Amino acid sequence: MNEADPLSRPVQVAWTSARASRCGFIFQPAQLRANYLNQMQRLGTPASEMSRITEAYDYTYESVTKTVEGQSGYCTKSKTDAIRKDLNQYLAGNFAHRASPAD
Repeated sequence: MNEADPLSRPVQVAWTSARASRCGFIFQPAQLRANYLNQMQRLGTPASEMSRITEAYDYTYESVTKTVEGQSGYCTKSKTDAIRKDLNQYLAGNFAHRASPAD
């Protein structure tokens, strides 16, 4: 994802959250969303941009959830390892762009 694109980060965090939910990681997706949006506000993101970020996050989470929910064999070891790395980063409050390869 392109770090220069202001919507790449909410898409990335939501994508990880939806995949982690699908693979049975124990965390609170709604709290992760709230923490991410709160951090964006603390960083001084304008209200107009916050609306776009929130919409991108919610759309991505719902889309990914629908896409992966019926896929048997989705949660392979390599996927769960990548998800775990990204999810732990986000749960620690570090919403910087991730280094894990997308798949």
